[in-house]
Amino acid sequence: MLSDSLIHSLNNSLNQTLELQNITPVAGGDIHQAWLLETSQAKLFLKLNRAQSAPVFAAEAWALQHIQQSQTIRCPQVIALGQTDQQAWLLMEYIALSGRGDDFKRGQALAAMHQTQHSQFGWEQDNFIGHTPQRNTWTQEWLDFYRQQRLEPQLALAKQQGASQRLIEKGQQLAENLAVFFEHYQPVPSLLHGDLWAGNSAFSAQGEPVIYDPASYYGDRETDIAMTELFGGFSPAFYQGYNQAWPLDASYQQRKPLYNLYHILNHFNLFGGHYQHQAEQLITQLLANR
Repeated sequence: MLSDSLIHSLNNSLNQTLELQNITPVAGGDIHQAWLLETSQAKLFLKLNRAQSAPVFAAEAWALQHIQQSQTIRCPQVIALGQTDQQAWLLMEYIALSGRGDDFKRGQALAAMHQTQHSQFGWEQDNFIGHTPQRNTWTQEWLDFYRQQRLEPQLALAKQQGASQRLIEKGQQLAENLAVFFEHYQPVPSLLHGDLWAGNSAFSAQGEPVIYDPASYYGDRETDIAMTELFGGFSPAFYQGYNQAWPLDASYQQRKPLYNLYHILNHFNLFGGHYQHQAEQLITQLLANR
């Protein structure tokens, strides 16, 4: 089920021969293929895509290593990555995941990760949100970063994808008036997951919180919390745990739709459909409340 060239690439990167005993497809991803490799030494998790996806895997590996170095919340350990002429791959430890665990502890662990901070907003490299390029140039001011490297690139891409003129014009109007949402709030550059919906977090078989598939950078921690609310899947205990460890600002609810707009625009740019209408609704709501 895996090509000879891929197995050869894996063995070369590991500097050993994988003694494969079983190979099982793993469901759940929208973008990549995933496989459970059972070897004589361990169980491994392999992500595959076309060779053009090598930068996506490299960015993911970089983020996972940073999260692991924070020693705050569990994520898969990166073992190796590489590519053949046809495929890019990322090999990680296999973690048997469960939907059941201590959500209070997950909230506290995320707050601890967010307390890993930097002097500026951004990241050591550009990366991806899904397959959409995500700019991360170091920036001193959060408003500049969020406007220039989050909202405006998504709006420009939406225009190319055929979004309505109303969406583009209203979106630009919003981008030019972000300061009103930060009159009494000053974000700090926190280590973020960057794409924290319920599909990118679970628990180990022992109930330990786990996060994966990051799109990390240093930004406002509220962006992670906002996305946990965008598609649901996190219990009240999660937010109780988070707020006990590091309470959210009282005005967070005013910024939540602003931060989720980025992901809704990205979903429109990736998948089209009803996300355009949802983005227009969010922009209208935000302009009315500014």
